[in-house]
Amino acid sequence: MDININLASTLTLLSMCGITGIMAFNEIGRMHMIHLAKSTELLKHRGPDYQNTFIDEWTGLGHRRLSVIDPSPQGHQPMADLSGRYRIVYNGEIYNYKELRRRLQNKGVEFVSASDTEVLLNLYIHHGTKCLEMLNGCFALAIFDGAKNELFLARDRFGINPLLYYHDNDKFVFASEMRSLLAYNIPKALDYESLNLYLELNYVPAPFTMLEGVKKLLPGEYLKINSPEVIPQRFYQIAQSSDLDSKLTYDQQKTKIVSLVEESVAKRLVADVPLGAFLSGGIDSSIVVALASRYTD
Repeated sequence: MDININLASTLTLLSMCGITGIMAFNEIGRMHMIHLAKSTELLKHRGPDYQNTFIDEWTGLGHRRLSVIDPSPQGHQPMADLSGRYRIVYNGEIYNYKELRRRLQNKGVEFVSASDTEVLLNLYIHHGTKCLEMLNGCFALAIFDGAKNELFLARDRFGINPLLYYHDNDKFVFASEMRSLLAYNIPKALDYESLNLYLELNYVPAPFTMLEGVKKLLPGEYLKINSPEVIPQRFYQIAQSSDLDSKLTYDQQKTKIVSLVEESVAKRLVADVPLGAFLSGGIDSSIVVALASRYTD
């Protein structure tokens, strides 16, 4: 059973890094790669600790870092594996990364950093898209396979971390925020269907955005890009109420919920930097802060 009671917005521990990138399909698309640096710079407020880009013949990746796990230079992104074939940019936190790291080490995988980013990259190298089912955390990521000239993107189960994208016959571009995505000089036509949804619901649900052609990757989805054809694939579906365990008594359900929330809070308190929490006075933030205080000095 998954528990995510607004913990992402309550604990400031959440990695608010920023990612962006482009894959060109032809020479016209390659002309837009010059905008990668600007797109990355526009994410500065999401990651003030470090900025860097990676540029290949047809692909570019950019990252702004807010250091939480392993703030050393070995944790900087875009990060390459030891062979240099793969590159990753990633925004988020993998709460079970230490356990996953041990599994990989038992298979002979060597690490040069203490970051969850390197664990995530090697997990994809060894398990492909199946790695997403092993992750407990919040994330928006992009991994480039230089040998296949293939870009892999994914978003966590509940869509805690944002990921926007746009594609046409010349290029595929993505970013954590709209302003960063617009740096690639994509069209800015209003999407009237999204406008109607906003007027009806007071927000724009994924995968729609207010701009025509710009999409949000849905929670629990991934993409593999090596051509203008873009088809999202689902790796997670929220369970329906009928699928949940209904044999427990009311008191057993209460005990289980408390245990799951305690476990969820504890997992989010792993950091190599000082942490804090937003306390609004509401029920959810008060519960989280009260539980977090049990695990911190």
